[in-house]
Amino acid sequence: MNGESAFLSLGSNLGKREQNLGRAVEALESVLQKLRCSSIYETRPLYVLEQPSFLNMVVMGQCLLPPMELLQRALSIEIQMGRDRANYVPKGPRVIDIDILLFGGRIICEKELSIPHPHMKERQFVLIPLLELEPNLKDPENGRPFSESLHVLDEQGVYIFSS
Repeated sequence: MNGESAFLSLGSNLGKREQNLGRAVEALESVLQKLRCSSIYETRPLYVLEQPSFLNMVVMGQCLLPPMELLQRALSIEIQMGRDRANYVPKGPRVIDIDILLFGGRIICEKELSIPHPHMKERQFVLIPLLELEPNLKDPENGRPFSESLHVLDEQGVYIFSS
């Protein structure tokens, strides 16, 4: 059984950011088979500007779990790493953030989970590493290449950190 391709965005701007991403990737290895990682990008804050810069990356792999179970595993990893979603500023500083971007070609609109991620096309820090992994990836909602979404965005301060 191969599962479905899942793409997740990881971000950190508190503590040892690069180490936080590494710990999250290690934890995701038990959830995603054939895990592949993008380069790491340093990113200026986009929404709440008064906070440290983020390190961001995208991972992809084959997932045998259903999407809601993948979400629960991602949230569990965040909690294990010290994230407290109950007491944080939305879009504010965090030790780790794990978002499901895409899951196979599925379109999911539930209270707890929206796939494709509803804000991914407005974020260079998501699209750049996503397209690094899969340059010809298309939006399951409209069939258009994600590269088109990237080309219309203004520069947002996303720079290669390590590859």
